[in-house]
Amino acid sequence: MRWAFILVFTVVLSSCGQTQNQKSNQIQLRETTVERKAPIPIDFISQPFQMVSVGDSLTQGVGDSTNRGGYVPYLKEYLEKEKGITEAEIVNYGVKGNRTSQLISKLKTDEVNDSLTTADLVLITIGGNDVMKIVRENFSTLDLELFETEKKQFEKNLRTIIELIREINPSGTVVLIGLYNPFYEWFPDVEEMDLIMQDWNMTSRTILTDYERAYFVDIADIFHESEENLLYTDYFHPNDLGYEKIAVRIYETLSLGILTERYELKSTARNEASTDE
Repeated sequence: MRWAFILVFTVVLSSCGQTQNQKSNQIQLRETTVERKAPIPIDFISQPFQMVSVGDSLTQGVGDSTNRGGYVPYLKEYLEKEKGITEAEIVNYGVKGNRTSQLISKLKTDEVNDSLTTADLVLITIGGNDVMKIVRENFSTLDLELFETEKKQFEKNLRTIIELIREINPSGTVVLIGLYNPFYEWFPDVEEMDLIMQDWNMTSRTILTDYERAYFVDIADIFHESEENLLYTDYFHPNDLGYEKIAVRIYETLSLGILTERYELKSTARNEASTDE
């Protein structure tokens, strides 16, 4: 079974890369929570809502039959139903195969900098290719310790990513979409990948608690528990339905108060500007 798992892993990675319980009892996880707030006021001044999405193939939208950008257009539709949002404007910088180190370089470009400056919301999918890099380079000698070592670099890079965004845009909301295990359906008896994804998600969630207006969105259970097929024909990326479910989960997180929080920040800024005048 293990060799079959490794063989399929290698085949899928070659096409996609180019195209805890064991720790939960030891790690004290500070949950990222969003306080429930009142709905957005009816007299909320209508205005555009600007989003920038960065990251890997999930942001680019590999597996999306419409080629519109994965989960992003679905999220746009939900946001535009909110009172006060005239239009959800999107700029998508997703690149298939991107790892955390490559995203850091992307964030330093003038083009991305300009977009981030005015963003109300920054959406990130990253980390999956950091995990898969280990598999590609060590597929015949996979060991959990290899992932633990690489996770330390991932943690460092993720902090750099959040801090770069914060330097450019101190007040925007940052949302990191978590990792999922696409191989569960085909190899339910191989627990290692589930443990790895859980551990890396736990690390991401904990890191985000150190930053204001930074939220983690867990999507692992969407794919783990679904009775519907949510994967594209490569058995790795989400299909249209998978992307839509990701968008719903993100929107649910936003609806818990982030949208209202953003409105309050903009209202404060407008009031201060009026006072200065």
